[in-house]
Amino acid sequence: MNALLLDAAQRASDYLDSMATRDVVPSPAAVERLKSLDVPLPEHPQDPQMVLRQLDEIGSPATAASTGGRFFGFVIGGALPVSVASNWLTTAWDQNAALHGPTPGVAAFEHAALRWLLEILDLPRDAAGAFVTGATQANLCGLAAARHAVLKNTGWDVEADGLFGAPPITVLVSAEAHPTLFKSLGVLGLGRNRVVRVGTDAQGRMRPELLPAMTGPTILCLQAGNINTGAFDPIGQLCKAAHAAGAWVHVDGAFGLWAAAAPALRHLAPGLAMADSWATDAHKWLNVPYDSGLAFVRDGASLRAAMSVTAAYLPPNPGSRSPSDFTPELSRRARGVDVWAVLSALGRSGVAGMIERCCGHARRFAAGLSEAGFAILNDVVLNQVLVSFGDAEMTRRVITELQADGTCWCGVTEWQGHTAMRISVSSWATTEADVELSLAAMLSVAARCGAQGGAAA
Repeated sequence: MNALLLDAAQRASDYLDSMATRDVVPSPAAVERLKSLDVPLPEHPQDPQMVLRQLDEIGSPATAASTGGRFFGFVIGGALPVSVASNWLTTAWDQNAALHGPTPGVAAFEHAALRWLLEILDLPRDAAGAFVTGATQANLCGLAAARHAVLKNTGWDVEADGLFGAPPITVLVSAEAHPTLFKSLGVLGLGRNRVVRVGTDAQGRMRPELLPAMTGPTILCLQAGNINTGAFDPIGQLCKAAHAAGAWVHVDGAFGLWAAAAPALRHLAPGLAMADSWATDAHKWLNVPYDSGLAFVRDGASLRAAMSVTAAYLPPNPGSRSPSDFTPELSRRARGVDVWAVLSALGRSGVAGMIERCCGHARRFAAGLSEAGFAILNDVVLNQVLVSFGDAEMTRRVITELQADGTCWCGVTEWQGHTAMRISVSSWATTEADVELSLAAMLSVAARCGAQGGAAA
């Protein structure tokens, strides 16, 4: 075991050391080599070190360098060194983080991490929290608690009796809501298509004057950080209107919720703590390894009612918090340990500095591309930049060529009738040198493709 783990550690270290010099995308040869995996299942045991060598030699070159400093797609953070190390140790522990009694160590670390998260995000200190896979599951948890609460107010027990015959729930969402929110609504039986969409402004913020009258069981879903522009709905104003009508407010803050941890950015989301539930990802802007989502619910009893389960074989935990009472899973790894490790290592100022640096890098990208004459389509208030290189065909061509170039990686998006390249700066590893190298590549590729600065979006 020791030799195998030391070999794995050396290979992982070599992989991480290569981030600064390798292309962000795997080479065609590396992708082609993946075909060597198409072999029959071995009949007999194989040497574990040989298996590890194959994993490294075939798998490592075929990865995207998303943990490095020049990956700007999908709002993906890197993995801070302390979080990689804690992840390895937690994996060696191999604890099922479901119950406090059998695994008190990881339960205690997760509980401590939740306390720190509520503090650094300035959410209600008595809110309940859950460690889940990502924002999709975090949204599901918040919305499940909302479903429970708004139906309980009508005298309906949705966990016992389901939705058949239940009072209908009105779900209000932004016209710019993220697709994962709709996935969560569908899983919960609230429907992807029966929502009421509320119009937005030019930055994707929900317009309060378009909010319809709310009667009966109602859930209002808001955004902290639009996936394209980074803009925030006017959360405080909308919370006041919703709560006056007895509605539940859920905030999808997959990455934008972390703005609350940075003094320079808190002004973007006044009234954030007025909501009833919140969802975010730690593997985005807290830069812990996949997977690590977070759900918070003001009324912990509603989350527990929606998620808790019991069985004769499960030991009772009187006076202790059982993590599985707040998550969809009964069996899961101790994701919260990585969160604890990062918060402990960085502290309040370190988290704020990491987030503010990313936003500064985003502003530099916007300035450099704008100075070259290319249209920036959003107000760069957070870590998201939308740039057009002309018409849709030219913009897509530049993006395709840039992705093939390998210096950095950015994705394509559609924003209010325009095709754009989206730059998402989320990694602790991104340096000023990474930004300048990537910016130079963007401008070089644009020139090679014939994109003209000053072209209309």
